[in-house]
Amino acid sequence: MRTEQLEYLTAVTRCGSLRRAAEELHLSQPALSETLKNLERELGVTLLERHRSGAKISHEGRELLPHIDGVLEAVDRLRRAAGGPSLGRVLRLGTVNAATVTLLTPAIREFRAGHPSTQVEVIADRNDSIQQHLHEGDLDLGIVSYLRDDSLPAGMHTTELLSGRPVVCFRQDSPLATLKVVAVADLLAQPLIVMRSGYLMHRYIHRVLNGRTPSFSYAADGAEMGKLMVAEGLGATVLPDYSVCNDPLERSGVITCRPLADHATDLRVVTQRSRAHSVPAAVRDLQAILVRRAAEHLRSTRGSGHQDTRPSAADG
Repeated sequence: MRTEQLEYLTAVTRCGSLRRAAEELHLSQPALSETLKNLERELGVTLLERHRSGAKISHEGRELLPHIDGVLEAVDRLRRAAGGPSLGRVLRLGTVNAATVTLLTPAIREFRAGHPSTQVEVIADRNDSIQQHLHEGDLDLGIVSYLRDDSLPAGMHTTELLSGRPVVCFRQDSPLATLKVVAVADLLAQPLIVMRSGYLMHRYIHRVLNGRTPSFSYAADGAEMGKLMVAEGLGATVLPDYSVCNDPLERSGVITCRPLADHATDLRVVTQRSRAHSVPAAVRDLQAILVRRAAEHLRSTRGSGHQDTRPSAADG
């Protein structure tokens, strides 16, 4: 048994197919398939389900993944101790844009200091797509958003990071800056930047407007694009407070926010991972950092006088 055989199997798991794994590893698909057949013969189990449409990791293969991860992590520690090259593991994380800059970016920076050989691949997407990829094993960890009364999906291990309230985000020089709270009528009088269909805040703002139409509207692909459009003076948008508070644009005074009048809906951002798949140590470490960073974000927003955003590490 060779270490690269185990690495190849984890690549198939991560990529979701033999073809995509071969492309990532810069191998021919027949060569990769033959290498894994040799590993199957040595272990006496079927690791891949092979079909005419392609090959994916089998149930037996998934059951062995925790042991394989343990072996690869031990080999990586041995290589680093000997001053040799690392294995270059990859952690794939899917995220919605909410709190990406304020929470995820500093967490990844800290994670990389403790895991220098682990590459972090961040994929921005919508809730439903992230959850599908978690179920299929294409992602290791997901960061998604919910309204408080939303049902959580079955088969997912969920940890709440932050909860907060919707706020209206606008430039400091906007007429809305003179208000303590923004009424829906005030919002309708401004050009409105709305998240496109599939995002939590798209669903939320349509509930708030209840069929009413703003003076003009744009569609944005996620919170970060929405904040950039606000900073460029295109209009206002509605986001969770934890997405705006302590954002670099907010800290620099370009954008600011106010509560939306008479709307106390709880919004929350959580991590999710599939209960059906193994959890490498690196994924557990990143999740622990995210939970701690969420608590630090709460303390910093309270200290600066922002609205309360309440983190919780309780599992759902």
